[in-house]
Amino acid sequence: MSRSSMNRSDPLSDVLTALGARSGGRTRLEASGDWSLSFPEKERLKLVAVLRGKCWILLPDHPPQHLTEGDVFLIGSAAHVVASDPELTPIDGAALYSESGRDVVRLGGDETVLMGGSITFASAEANFVLDALPRFLLIGGASGAATAVSRTLELLDGEVGRNRIGGSLVTTRLAEVLFVEAIRAYVAEQGDACVGWIGALADRQIGEALRVIHGETKRPWTVATLAARVGMSRSAFSARFARRVGRPPLEYLTYWRMLLARQWLSEPEADIARIASEVGYLSQSAFGHAFKRTFGHTPRSQGR
Repeated sequence: MSRSSMNRSDPLSDVLTALGARSGGRTRLEASGDWSLSFPEKERLKLVAVLRGKCWILLPDHPPQHLTEGDVFLIGSAAHVVASDPELTPIDGAALYSESGRDVVRLGGDETVLMGGSITFASAEANFVLDALPRFLLIGGASGAATAVSRTLELLDGEVGRNRIGGSLVTTRLAEVLFVEAIRAYVAEQGDACVGWIGALADRQIGEALRVIHGETKRPWTVATLAARVGMSRSAFSARFARRVGRPPLEYLTYWRMLLARQWLSEPEADIARIASEVGYLSQSAFGHAFKRTFGHTPRSQGR
């Protein structure tokens, strides 16, 4: 726990790190003619770009969405079907990729080419991210918000299928960058329509409050001091924070402290007393009670 790690001010990066976000790999689909692939619900975030051609995506309780070259879409933990025609009966797409080491599926040609990258989470609290995002997000190829995504995608596509030194590491990191760029595009396009704490980052004052909480986690914050920090009255700040983030300010603060503490407890030779202090607790006992209320077990059990 270096001093720099205690002074973070990027909530998105902080949370992805605390939840053990990592690349779930990248996939590529090349297809022609009639085809339809189904994929099950899974606790991960998947970003897919249409590099060539067109296709349809179908989700439960969602109208079929037609996609064309240049479009990018983000899928949360939802079952979905990708197809050349929404009326076709799908086959199990996950099974096609289940063979060891297989990340490219070819179905008769390459009229349509899709590339995907996924982010998985080591933490059981993955819903903290998943619930803050829509089950489906389309970033249109004609949208200015898709520019950064497209640039990263071009780099990722350039690495696929090439036996270059460090290629696996490069594609993994680019997939992660692609995900972050998609979130940025989501916030830029949706603005106040964004839901959850990710959407709250787009709110000037509530976003600043989140950055303050993440940057000065150990400080003994109260609703009043947070409100004053962002130039709002206590009551207006509390109501707006809860509406935008989905949790009252101090509940969010406690939850973030516990996520951060759990991340540090996984490190070799973790010092519980020091971690308690670094997340704002003067008493190790008070820290232990807060941790158990959040996760159902003690900090000492977490470290085992």
